[in-house]
Amino acid sequence: EFGFSTTPLIAMGCIMMRKCHLNTCPVGIATQDPELRKKFTGTPEHVINFLFFIADEVREIMAKLGFRTIDEMIGRVDMLQQRKDVDHWKAKGIDLSSILKQPTVPLRIGRRCLIPQDHGLNEAIDYQLLEQTKIALEEKKPVEISVPIRNIHRTVGALLSGRIAKYYGAEGLPDSTIKINFTGSAGQSFGAFLSKGVTLTLEGDANDYVGKGLSGGKIIIFPPKNSTFVPEDNSIVGNVVLYGATSGEAYFAGKAGERFAVRNSGSTVVVESVGANGCEYMTNGTVVILGKTGKNFAAGMSGGYAFVLDEDGEFASKMCNKTMVDLDPLNEQDAKLLQTLIGNHAALTGSRRAKMILDGWNTYGSKFVKVFPHDYKRVLNAKEQKAKQEALNG
Repeated sequence: EFGFSTTPLIAMGCIMMRKCHLNTCPVGIATQDPELRKKFTGTPEHVINFLFFIADEVREIMAKLGFRTIDEMIGRVDMLQQRKDVDHWKAKGIDLSSILKQPTVPLRIGRRCLIPQDHGLNEAIDYQLLEQTKIALEEKKPVEISVPIRNIHRTVGALLSGRIAKYYGAEGLPDSTIKINFTGSAGQSFGAFLSKGVTLTLEGDANDYVGKGLSGGKIIIFPPKNSTFVPEDNSIVGNVVLYGATSGEAYFAGKAGERFAVRNSGSTVVVESVGANGCEYMTNGTVVILGKTGKNFAAGMSGGYAFVLDEDGEFASKMCNKTMVDLDPLNEQDAKLLQTLIGNHAALTGSRRAKMILDGWNTYGSKFVKVFPHDYKRVLNAKEQKAKQEALNG
């Protein structure tokens, strides 16, 4: 395994300004500003050339050591030497001899991976889904199926979405062409990269990374109908939900873990409570939270909107990182959007909290806070002013 870290990025022009989260990258890599993006001059050939240089140097080092192949080097700890020029007070006393011990074993004992691992991918639940939704994939005819799920089933929906992308590209299928109703506990990355046209409904709960890279699909998760716990006080999905989602919708009738909607760049989601670092580095999309959040909400958030129900004022005073965002009251357009999304949430998940908020809108509506990034607000205002000026000049 080889890790090249940031060096291929540097080969394409990165100058390590460490401002990736501020949308001000001077070489046009980590930014959505069209003027800055014009400055990007990187090409695939730059990375290819860099890796050829690495390969040449590796061959030189291998020749000095007497190795012809990488495989010959694996396990040869006798060729490693501990550096003696380490002066750091913590590191200079470390003895690595036990780790660098060459075991005395016969030559028939392998020193590298010789037996391929079976990851059980041929048993992935998606193969079952592909077979059951075949008519939808081939003829775009609506299909609805019900399937039990366990937490050993990971990345459910990804293979299905890959097949849709192969047939129809980013356009996907018409909305809700494929509806899959699950019951049970989903494993990690449920609904990852879910394509447009697929709706996954789960009566139960799910692990981390739900909706990772969501790409136009819809995910609905609610507690079992016979459950007695209070949904907004109990986790229904894990950490880092909707990481890097680009489009689509999600409705979670319960609490999400930490780093909710990190790097969300276009999805619309309603959830009842979240942990720390919610909407971190978010660049677009709409997030509605019908309850409490953890600390450091909106850190590095440069685009999109978040609407948070701040019943006790604690969100504004303690939980939100206001470095890059304003906390604004709702305008009429915001209120209509919010009521629509909360109504969708109530209808799709049966959320009691959503119904309570809608029924008491005169009380709860004024307690919502709009989290509005400074730069996003500035760009929208500039567009609005330009449109008005053009209309006047018209």
